[in-house]
Amino acid sequence: MVPIDLTGKNAVVFGVTNERSLGFAIGKKLKAAGARVAMTYQGERVRPLVERATRGVADRLFELDVTDEERLRAIVRELGQSWGGIDAVVHAIAFAPRRAMEGKYLETTKEDWLKALEISAYSLVAIVREAMPYLNEGAGVVALSYYAAEKYVPKYNVMAIAKSALEASVRYLAAELGPRGVRVNAVSAGPVRTVAARSIPGFTLLWDHVEKVAPLRRNVSQEEVGNTGLFLLSPLAAGITGEVVYVDAGYHTIGIPDPGTLDV
Repeated sequence: MVPIDLTGKNAVVFGVTNERSLGFAIGKKLKAAGARVAMTYQGERVRPLVERATRGVADRLFELDVTDEERLRAIVRELGQSWGGIDAVVHAIAFAPRRAMEGKYLETTKEDWLKALEISAYSLVAIVREAMPYLNEGAGVVALSYYAAEKYVPKYNVMAIAKSALEASVRYLAAELGPRGVRVNAVSAGPVRTVAARSIPGFTLLWDHVEKVAPLRRNVSQEEVGNTGLFLLSPLAAGITGEVVYVDAGYHTIGIPDPGTLDV
């Protein structure tokens, strides 16, 4: 096993909700590898929960509504200047109004569509732009995506469109930041029992379906997603950028499932 040593490196994880969130999973792995880790969360209401979850993992903790660009700028500037640079950025932010997920995509309002895209996709652009003056050569950015970015998934609705925009942004940012030695990738995780995932209508059915038809005949764990994020942010992935790496037990490779795996 090749060890990953990130001693002396600085990482920022945007969008932690609790100890089950995928952003937290990556942050925990970064911390275990020796990195200094800062995390953000949204809403003072969840602060006690986030503080408990991140104790021993987050060196710095900030409340952030990512649509507040002045606050975002201030946090990134404070970390970049006090740390002397940033080596890893994790984008784990996604949101869509529940009514936009429960109905038909055709019925999505302009307000809900714009809100979902702003928070779930544009925020990556805003974060990277603010971080650019402080990103060290060899730095990495990882965003969290999902299979619905490229294929229809019932009830994912406007969030699927946001994830598509997120993945396109990964490619464009990779092209623009590459000459500076900065890499940008995405991790497309299979169903994991996070707070965000369980709020999706029909999540349990999706979970059961993936377990039946994925090549590995199981769902993936939070730890497996964390390991992939750590890898992409480490020197071991120095030649990888602009990619969407699937951690879904192979589900995305399946076309027409074996009928024997389905309830008919």
